[in-house]
Amino acid sequence: MQAFVLKYLLFPSEESEVAPNMSTSLGLRRVSKNEYVTGDIFSSLSKDKKSRALVRSMSEILFLCGSNEKTVISTLNILDGDIEGSVECLEDEAIAKALEDLSIDSGSDLRKVLRVHTCTSRSNAFQKLRLMLPAFRSRMGALLFLISALLSRGLDNVQTDRDDPSQPLVTAPFGHASQEIVNLLLSGKAAANVFDGRMDLGGGMFVNGISTPVEVGFLTLLESLNFCKVGQYLKCPRWPIWVVGSESHYTVLFALDNKVQDENELESRESQIRRAFDAQDQSGGGGFISVEGFHQVLKETSINLPSEKLEHLCGMGFIVWSEFWQVLLDIDKSLGGVKDSSGLMGKKVFDLYHFNGIAKSIVNGSQASSGAENPIQRPRLTKLRVSVPPRWTPEEFMANVSAAPSGEKQNSVEVSKPEPAQHAPLVDCIRTRWNRAVCNWEGDAPSIV
Repeated sequence: MQAFVLKYLLFPSEESEVAPNMSTSLGLRRVSKNEYVTGDIFSSLSKDKKSRALVRSMSEILFLCGSNEKTVISTLNILDGDIEGSVECLEDEAIAKALEDLSIDSGSDLRKVLRVHTCTSRSNAFQKLRLMLPAFRSRMGALLFLISALLSRGLDNVQTDRDDPSQPLVTAPFGHASQEIVNLLLSGKAAANVFDGRMDLGGGMFVNGISTPVEVGFLTLLESLNFCKVGQYLKCPRWPIWVVGSESHYTVLFALDNKVQDENELESRESQIRRAFDAQDQSGGGGFISVEGFHQVLKETSINLPSEKLEHLCGMGFIVWSEFWQVLLDIDKSLGGVKDSSGLMGKKVFDLYHFNGIAKSIVNGSQASSGAENPIQRPRLTKLRVSVPPRWTPEEFMANVSAAPSGEKQNSVEVSKPEPAQHAPLVDCIRTRWNRAVCNWEGDAPSIV
């Protein structure tokens, strides 16, 4: 929800790629020597504009789940009558009071108090959601919105989307959302995987991933640990906003300018080759393909490998992406490779912002112990300067600089030398999107826990 709200606040119209005056209003206010938190970031926005952004976000997600044809809005019958009928009474306190005696211990208890409203008009859905906004801000809000999304998609369609309908959508004991829920809210379908399209497991078995482009994307720490492979649909959303998954909860990464997603020559060629490679990858994102599939990749991407390189790559009976890419870095463009004698083809520098609404507190420069009696959680916004070196790794680039003639070395370092790297788990997530990224920030490290 934060990601979609940011979309409406940062990119209020499709004609403007950079939100006016937002770059200056996103300054970080220093609170202490080692801590940066959000300052008066959106102070210029009225309460009404913020509420409209929230309601528009809710409406967009629900219509996305409803195939842009309808939305189903869930509420509770105990909010009928005076509370639901009068806008003046729809305050957070009134809703909280109405929910004080509500106890739900089973699905049947929930069905007794649940009411649903179907809207086919976006204007009607907007008005209904705006009227019920205090209910969605209550302790029942997350559950009501999830039920709305599931009913908008249709329960039969949700089960069809999933690979294993017998598994719970919300996992015990901590109430974590399954990947199906995350994908439902981002793409409108409750697929269980984050790769693009469908994967054929053989024997007539298929597993489902993301089938269409998305408005806001998704990155996960699990990919940096090689547990999964996020596809291009989620990595390259329409807007430069990503939900970030960690081992504990979700946070949001975003940029103020959509140009951060523009591909330079190296990235464009890499993406083309990677898409062809992934289309042949039947390992579930393991990053290797068969020799037969490899020859299909070479054909589709017009790569003419020298015979000794081809024999080397095919010698094991399967081809690993990392080894294949290293070979391409040494192959001239005329043969379909990406060899860059200038060392500047892949250079990029840009800013990203990371928001964690419940970041763990910082004590003496480190995160507070989980055993603390009352651990403090507070919102934290971090600005990151991201430099993408032109070589496959910063170490390889620096080795090249060291070996260059003195005059050429000085010029190359001035243009392309990456800043000293800082590291945090968020950097590992960022590198799944920009795989040579070097990140820097001021103050405390960005937290995804």
